[in-house]
Amino acid sequence: MREFLVEITTTIPEGTTQDEVDRRRAAEAVRARELAATGNLARLWRPVGELRSIGIWCAGDEDELHEKVLGTLPLRPWMSLTVTALESHPNDPGRTGAAR
Repeated sequence: MREFLVEITTTIPEGTTQDEVDRRRAAEAVRARELAATGNLARLWRPVGELRSIGIWCAGDEDELHEKVLGTLPLRPWMSLTVTALESHPNDPGRTGAAR
């Protein structure tokens, strides 16, 4: 699987009830755990003081990432995404077989 850096900003549409927001957020947490278990969600952070997320997501290619991974998130209709495909850097200290 390929790795992608995904920046997510979620904007709740005006007029959305708190019940709907709570329902989607609960479903989002369940789906995130499922995607972590399948290896599609590797890491997820929230920048301090911001209402956005930055994560490392994995999929076969970018189409699969959008259709079968990010597209399955309950909050996806409210999200704007920036996706950057990643590749290994020769100086990555976490890379298997990297010179020490």
